[in-house]
Amino acid sequence: MTKGLLHHIELYVSNLAHSVEFWGWFLEELGYEPFQKWETGQSWKLADTYIVFVQTEERFLDIPYHRCRVGLNHLAFHANSREHVDAMTTKLQEKGIHLLYTKKHPFAGGEQYYAVYFEDPDRIKVELVAPN
Repeated sequence: MTKGLLHHIELYVSNLAHSVEFWGWFLEELGYEPFQKWETGQSWKLADTYIVFVQTEERFLDIPYHRCRVGLNHLAFHANSREHVDAMTTKLQEKGIHLLYTKKHPFAGGEQYYAVYFEDPDRIKVELVAPN
């Protein structure tokens, strides 16, 4: 039964090509598969949940995203293990992706919370967290 689970998340992005490049490898590393693709959007799916990225219309690009405004703060994903978080951290660094809270990494969420935090091209915070 999937009652209560997320069906999908749809994010409007400032540059679809940059977001697809960023999110594609990351989601596929987590087991998501490409799902839908059209001129102004693309999605990836894992089980019954999918994540959609849509190009924002030019007329709505005047105010950029900021996670401290009303709306989405961040997306957090499960990792398989602490080693998975470490391996993904290395890949993020190799890709030049901006990591957050590096001075406290990997315990920025607390002593029992092992995670890596980073930003997507629109500065949406993303978190990959290991199981306890």
